[in-house]
Amino acid sequence: MDAWAKDQKVDGSMLSFYGDSASLLTKEIGMELTDSRVMAALGNPRCKRHAIIVDDMEVKEVFVAAAEDDPAGDGKPES
Repeated sequence: MDAWAKDQKVDGSMLSFYGDSASLLTKEIGMELTDSRVMAALGNPRCKRHAIIVDDMEVKEVFVAAAEDDPAGDGKPES
């Protein structure tokens, strides 16, 4: 995660990056990407492309980049 933060030029900023290698949080918050089209290409569930804005331990907004014709959110990741 440190390398990703450096690549995105946000290391040392107020942003925090966390890994979820066992998908525990991903499943708990309903962000598991299990679409059959994605599974056929990748072979196992992944995390939906999303951003969660948290302020003082309170979730303020959730953004998910996905559509019926683009379950992985590749076509419009800024959504």
